[in-house]
Amino acid sequence: MTVPNSSLATFGGGCFWCAEAVFEEAAGVSSVVSGYAGGHVPHPTYEAVCGKKTGHAEVIRIEFDPAVISYRDLLNIHFATHDPTTPNRQGNDVGPQYRSVIFFHAPEQERTARETIAELNAAGIFPGPIVTEVAPIPEFYPAEGYHQGYYRQNPMQPYCAFVTGPKVAKFREKFAHLRKD
Repeated sequence: MTVPNSSLATFGGGCFWCAEAVFEEAAGVSSVVSGYAGGHVPHPTYEAVCGKKTGHAEVIRIEFDPAVISYRDLLNIHFATHDPTTPNRQGNDVGPQYRSVIFFHAPEQERTARETIAELNAAGIFPGPIVTEVAPIPEFYPAEGYHQGYYRQNPMQPYCAFVTGPKVAKFREKFAHLRKD
C-alpha cells in the first residue's frame, strides 16, 4: 500500500537481508521490500539469481516520506552500511547479485546519487573509488515471501547474527538521529 506523498528508492549493496534490516529502522520509512532488479530474466527466483545467470542484483525497494527523511540521508545510510568499492562482492558474498547499485526513480535521484558519490570520493572516505552502479529503475521483482523481514524473524540465524547484526548496530550508532522512535 502506497502512503500519500511517499517516494521510492531502490538500492543494492550485498545481501538484501542486511539492507532491509537497516532501512526498516529509519524514521520516515514506511516499507522495505526485498527483491531483484537489473537483470534480463523476468520473474527470477532466488535460486536463479544466486546461480549468477539472470543478471539481477539483490535489492531493496524503500518507500519513504521525503518530509521526514531525505533521499540524500538514505544514500548516506546506504554507503555507510556496505562496501561500495568492491565490484560484485560484499565480504564473503561474491557474485553479480551482490553488486553495489542505485536504481533511480527520477532525474533528481540520479543527480543526488552522482553528487553524493563524487563528494564521498573527493573526501577519501573509502580506501578506493566507489564502483556503485547508478542506473534507471528497471522492473522490480519482489523476492519470495520468506525473504521479507528475514532478520526480524531470524536474528539468531548465523548469517544474521554475524553479518546483518553488525550492520544494524552500525546504523544505530552512526545514524541515531535518523532512527524511528
